[in-house]
Amino acid sequence: MSKQSIRERVIANRLEFKRFFKFAIVGGLGSITDISVLNILVQFFGFHKIAANMCSVGVAIVQNFLLNRYWTFPESQKRSLSTQLAQFTLVNLAGLGINTLIFGFVDHLLLGFWQHQFGESLGFTLSYNFAKLFAIGIVLFWNFAANRLWTYRGLTAQSQG
Repeated sequence: MSKQSIRERVIANRLEFKRFFKFAIVGGLGSITDISVLNILVQFFGFHKIAANMCSVGVAIVQNFLLNRYWTFPESQKRSLSTQLAQFTLVNLAGLGINTLIFGFVDHLLLGFWQHQFGESLGFTLSYNFAKLFAIGIVLFWNFAANRLWTYRGLTAQSQG
């Protein structure tokens, strides 16, 4: 391997790390939206936690798709919007399944602990919010890897903003 190809690989890896960082920022914004919608649906509209979780993830998927298409992977705009949205949605629906399983399991596992520590009402809220954050943290890696390998496959990391 020549020195030039090693240098190119280091630069490409740095740029790919930058892209992952952007993806994580978009995911963070999506998480704020996701958790906000989840709490609004549960606290103000009386949705069941699992149903509210599925709705809130759906809203975050749309937001994340748009931000990733135009900021994280701007060169992807040359590709078909409908195909890319379908791929992104399928990846994120699998992520939703993973998220929902983790969310439901962690909430169920820790609900009693939170309620014992903080009372029934606050414990209820803390339990599902903690479960949500935990699930988001796990699913971030699935979503990036699957979208990078399928939805955004073949895109070259660019050194732009």
